[in-house]
Amino acid sequence: MDCKTQTVARLRTQRVSIGFALCLVALGSVPIAQTMLKLATVVPEGSIWDKSLRQMAEDWKQATGGRISVTVYGGGSQGDEPTVLRKMRLDALQAAAFTAVGLGHIDAAFNVFDIPFFFESYDELNYVTEKLTPAIRNRIEAKGFVLLNWGHGGWTQVFTRKPVQTVDDLKKIKLYTSAGNDRMVQWFKANGFEPRPMAMTDIMTGLTTGMIEGLPTPPLAAMLFQWYRQTPYMLDIGLAPIIGANVITQKAWKAIPESERPKLLEAAAAVEKRLQVDVPKQDADAVAAMTQQGLTVTKATGPEWRTEIDGLAKTMRGEMVPPEIFDLAAKARDEFRKSRK
Repeated sequence: MDCKTQTVARLRTQRVSIGFALCLVALGSVPIAQTMLKLATVVPEGSIWDKSLRQMAEDWKQATGGRISVTVYGGGSQGDEPTVLRKMRLDALQAAAFTAVGLGHIDAAFNVFDIPFFFESYDELNYVTEKLTPAIRNRIEAKGFVLLNWGHGGWTQVFTRKPVQTVDDLKKIKLYTSAGNDRMVQWFKANGFEPRPMAMTDIMTGLTTGMIEGLPTPPLAAMLFQWYRQTPYMLDIGLAPIIGANVITQKAWKAIPESERPKLLEAAAAVEKRLQVDVPKQDADAVAAMTQQGLTVTKATGPEWRTEIDGLAKTMRGEMVPPEIFDLAAKARDEFRKSRK
């Protein structure tokens, strides 16, 4: 090869090398493809649930190297739960942390957690929830949603403006129930109660004006929302657990690379386990704190309570809860109790 040919070859090689280097620089300047998600909730900002959501958002960001970004809108800033659900269906929001109110609007299967006296302990609840998860996950996927994890809100007690000792006393109370669930309202009325449907965000107004005189809620929520100041009596009856869940639209979930999804579910499961441990403790602490501020706690005594409410629970099968879900939950619950014996 003569000198001229060698020189031309070297120049071509240099041009290729420079071009390759420029390509690398160009690729390095391309921003990482990012998925932006908006998650809404009615839980108070700064509460244990709000902190858990923000921790999950940070965990998702870390696990994906910043490719998944979640903005949490807390404190009901995006409206009550039916409003949030409508926004999700319009893709204005992609995810939400719902209580049983919002979940019940997605599928009636979630009403199983509202059955009075159906569960006796957190361990029993966790066991049954695990058994129900596949069936419930399938039901809501058919409706365009993906279940990410469960959230624990404590155990429901009854807070009232005046003392309640008997079932008849409770039936005379104007009792809060969630707006938009007409079947639940009719169920209350059919069983002799005086339900007053309204948005969760309007509870304090309802209590202040006398539109409602009592509400079933876990102690921690009563303290955080300051409802107990208008309802200074708590009937320690342990009606039912408060179960929430984080859900995301299928559209948003499918937009996330499949390789990333296991990391997100793992982070969500970790949050669920922390709430299982922390919420029961904080519920007990809330009762102690409110008692120091003047809350009067009374115990539900006498067999009439369980007799009455057990009867009410049975009326929910098929009416409020799909029969197959009710039966699956009852089977799992009985398995748990048998194993403990």
